[in-house]
Amino acid sequence: MQGKQQKRGLVLASIMLSMFLAAIEATIVSTAMPSIVADLGGFSLYSWVFSAYLLTNAATVLLFGRLSDVFGRKPVFLFGISLFLVGAVICALAPSMKVLIAARLVQGLGAGALMPIATTIVGDIYTKEERAKIQGYLSSVWGISAVTGPALGGFFVDVLDWPYVFWMNIPLGLLALFGIIFFFKEDVSKEKRSVDIAGSAWVVITVSTVMIILVEGGVGIDWDSWTMVSMIVVAFTGAIVFFQHERKTDDPMMPMDLWHIRSIRYANLTSLTTGMILIGVSSYLPAFVQGVMEQSATVAGFTLTTMSIGWPIAATIAGRLILKIGFRPTAVLGGVSLIIGALIFSLLSPEKGPWFAAMGSLFIGIGMGLSSTSFIVSIQNSVSWQKRGIATATNMFMRTIGSALGAALLGGILNSQVAGAVEASGLPDSFSVDSANALLREETRNELGHEALHVLQDGLTSGLHLVYNGLLVLAIISFLLILQIPKKED
Repeated sequence: MQGKQQKRGLVLASIMLSMFLAAIEATIVSTAMPSIVADLGGFSLYSWVFSAYLLTNAATVLLFGRLSDVFGRKPVFLFGISLFLVGAVICALAPSMKVLIAARLVQGLGAGALMPIATTIVGDIYTKEERAKIQGYLSSVWGISAVTGPALGGFFVDVLDWPYVFWMNIPLGLLALFGIIFFFKEDVSKEKRSVDIAGSAWVVITVSTVMIILVEGGVGIDWDSWTMVSMIVVAFTGAIVFFQHERKTDDPMMPMDLWHIRSIRYANLTSLTTGMILIGVSSYLPAFVQGVMEQSATVAGFTLTTMSIGWPIAATIAGRLILKIGFRPTAVLGGVSLIIGALIFSLLSPEKGPWFAAMGSLFIGIGMGLSSTSFIVSIQNSVSWQKRGIATATNMFMRTIGSALGAALLGGILNSQVAGAVEASGLPDSFSVDSANALLREETRNELGHEALHVLQDGLTSGLHLVYNGLLVLAIISFLLILQIPKKED
């Protein structure tokens, strides 16, 4: 028994390591992004570094969950870690933004296998009584990665160089890989089940088309062009075909009957909008702090760290609040906190400084911690044990899709504003959206000249103001959706 306990502990350590890699990816890369763009160029592609990772992650998370039921957890999990590490190596060596974006697609594929299967393995190797404590350990991974991510990102950028953000994954990923290979033993049942490949394909086609429309619309592709019209048709057709296909298939990637349960429907819709808020803060706050406030990467990391501290603390408190006042009032408190955070961001200006930005981040983090914990409890109380896994995965899927669409939509708004400011300024034709790269590093900022610096900072400021006003609208929508969650399960 002691040997088994020891092996379980090592398997758990390997799982926590792999979850740490996937969890830290968002905050550590966000902090490094201004330096990456300053080095590689391509400011207009800024949001694609996040969108690419989130797209493949969202499109495959449900598919990998299904594959692990058919082929077993171990091979799918090992495949996920391997893909993630291959993507990390290519990211670190990337000579251009386009190569970096392609590598992020590969990393996202790997993360799509890591997150759901890690949780499933814990469910497989621990008893019902033990799981609550173990889930606490897994939650702490999110807290630790959220706090250390921005600090590590700032350190690597200021002291070493941005590729170390990706090189860091390699030793940790290999440790997790070997831990699962040597210590995790599983018996795979030979039950025949189909895998919904067609459903996954339609998700990829639809979401990627919508993201290209949102990022490039009015910047790279004219709204009234045939290319844009064709893409809009493809996006609508893909969405309709996906929903029709999921209704008819025997083993759907996303069972449609889940959406008939009111608490799940509104928890998922809110997760879509809060996912957009989350990416809006974590992607673009470092650009504002470094490009407009002219602060270092470490200071930019600090303004994100407050969100990362607020989230796990609020999630822990939410567990107790749900027992005392119920999951709906707890979620409502989360919705209020999101509105306060978004309101602070809508008032953000260069003069207010990093502390003001950090305060907005803190409230967003508290809102995410209170609401997301409430949603999971609400969803898991609404379904039988047989559907609990897919219901939880669907909520994770909706938040990831929200983050992917948010990165694209908010990135499109920012690019349009910067492009408009450059065109209206009378600056030479050599200036474009990508000239905003120069704002993100002190030495290139000093070379710009007074007029160009003023125009680009104004464009970036007005673009980010629009982004933050968008966050406020999304926070209000999230709050209204939370109010629709029933007080008792239907």
